[in-house]
Amino acid sequence: MVPLSPGQCAVIVMAKAPVAGLAKTRLVPALGAQGAAALAARMLRHTLAQARAAGLGPVILAAAPDLDHPAFAEAAASGVALVPQGEGDLGARMRRAFECALAVHAGALLVGTDAPSLDAACLRAAQAALSNHDAVLGPAHDGGYVLIGLRRAEPSLFDAMPWSTERVLALTRERLRAAGMAWYELPALHDVDEPADLVHLRGEGWA
Repeated sequence: MVPLSPGQCAVIVMAKAPVAGLAKTRLVPALGAQGAAALAARMLRHTLAQARAAGLGPVILAAAPDLDHPAFAEAAASGVALVPQGEGDLGARMRRAFECALAVHAGALLVGTDAPSLDAACLRAAQAALSNHDAVLGPAHDGGYVLIGLRRAEPSLFDAMPWSTERVLALTRERLRAAGMAWYELPALHDVDEPADLVHLRGEGWA
């Protein structure tokens, strides 16, 4: 396998516009709609800053539901490329993002904005692993993952996946194995989806 050259690993950040009632809705009972949206905006800025600091290649913000929010304009002003997520479920949108990035770049990492401890060092470790593996996973403690990196877009990793359940990581491993793909796993991280997860923000010095 040819190692990834500097600048040849795109970092895709998947994010919803930080709008009340749209972003981080499962945190509304604890933070209120406006508070949840404010946290979403802060986590978006943090993730994009870490992606830029990693220096792996272009940073692409796959945005929903459109590209018009001021937070997205702020990202574009910092050099981030904006693309729409488009239609379909999460898997369809992730698959599309990978297909577009891998048509141009030798590798791509895809992250959300939910993991406060996902930093530039984690991204560099993922890129290093992707240099000699077909895929890399950043597991989440809740049974999902906070990062996935690929050298080729494998549709089975995204089709008919029970997103937002504790089965995602295990099923992804099964599908990687079935596709004959060698993968590497980073240490597990916490993400912030539910009110009980807010403790992890305090653990990272966010509150």
